[in-house]
Amino acid sequence: MTKTMLFSPLALRDIALKNRVVVAPMHQYSALDGMPNDWHLMNAGRYAAGGAGLVIVESTKVERRGCGTVGDLGLWRDDQADAFKRITSFIRSCGAVPAIQLGHSGRKARSQRPWEGGRSLTENPGIGDWEDWQPVGPSAVGDSPASTPRPLSREEIPDIIDAFGKAAARAHTAGFDMVEIHAAHGFLIHQFLSPQANQRNDDYGGSEMNRMRFAVEVVESVRANFPANKPVFMRFSAADGAGWEPDNSVALAKLVKEKGVDVIDCSSGGIQGPANTAAIDYGYQVPYAEKIRKEADIMTMAVGLIVKAQQAEAILQAGQADLIAIARELLQNPNWALQAALDLGIEKPFDLVPDQSR
Repeated sequence: MTKTMLFSPLALRDIALKNRVVVAPMHQYSALDGMPNDWHLMNAGRYAAGGAGLVIVESTKVERRGCGTVGDLGLWRDDQADAFKRITSFIRSCGAVPAIQLGHSGRKARSQRPWEGGRSLTENPGIGDWEDWQPVGPSAVGDSPASTPRPLSREEIPDIIDAFGKAAARAHTAGFDMVEIHAAHGFLIHQFLSPQANQRNDDYGGSEMNRMRFAVEVVESVRANFPANKPVFMRFSAADGAGWEPDNSVALAKLVKEKGVDVIDCSSGGIQGPANTAAIDYGYQVPYAEKIRKEADIMTMAVGLIVKAQQAEAILQAGQADLIAIARELLQNPNWALQAALDLGIEKPFDLVPDQSR
C-alpha cells in the first residue's frame, strides 16, 4: 500500500474532503439569466464522478451587473439557488464536496464570450436590461479604452458588499458546503486592491489598508451569512504585474484569516488584460502558495499547470500547499483524480469513484 498526501483526507471546519484534489472553478458561459442548466449539471457531475474531493462551480455573480457575459451564472435571486440544488445533490452523491465561487466582474462586465472574441460589448445586442448592465469599478480606469467603468459612489459600495453576503446565504440554501470569494484576475475585488485600477481618495482608496478594505468587508459579509461550520476560501492574484505583489498578498491573507477565511487559492495576473497570458512553466504559481502558507500561517491551494500526479504529490510533500486545484487537465481527462490514484499506486483506487465507474 502506498500512502500519499494527495489522497489523504482533509478536514475544513466540519467539512471532510476525501482527498486533496480540487476541481478549480472554470467558466462555462452557458447560463440563461444566471440560471444553471443541464450543461452545468453534466460539467460538474463528470468531475465529481472522476474522483475529486472538492468540486468548485464556476464564478457565480452576486448581482446582475456583475456578470461578465450573458452566460454567467448568478446567485442574486432565490430561484437561482433552487436551480443549483440538483447539481449539489449530484456532486454529493458521487462522494465529492460541492463548492461554489462567488464573484463580481466590475469593469470586466458586459463582454463577449471568449469564443465570440472576449471584447467589451459597445452596442446593445438585444439585451433587455442593457442600461442596468453597466461596468462599474472603484475608479474610471479600464484595462482597455473600451472598458472604462463608471466609478462606484461611496454609497453604492455597502450594497455590493451586502450582495456577496446574500449570495453566500443562497449558496448554503442551494446545498454548497464551501464558498470561494473571487478576489483575483482583475475582477471587482482585485480592482479595489490594485493601485493601478483604484484611484479613489476616500476610505476605499489610497493606502494599502484602504484598498484592502473592500475585500475585508466582503469576507465579513460572507462569513456572517455562511454557516460557521463550513469553510470559506478566497482566490488571490498573488502577484499581478501591476503593483500588487506577493508581500501585499501575505498582508491581506493575514487580515482575512482573522475574519474567517480558511484557505487562500493562489493565482496571478489579470489587471492588465487577461490573466496568465505570459510564457509560463509547470507549477508556476506554486511559489505564491508556499510563501502565503508560510508567512501568513494559513492553508493554501496551489493551481496552474499542475498536470501530473507525482508533481501534485511533491508540492504537498514539500509543504508548499495543502490542496491541489486542477483545471485544464480535467477538461482533457475528467477522471484525472482516478488516474492520479492509479499512477501513485494507492490502495483501492476505484473506491474514489461511484460504483457505475468501477
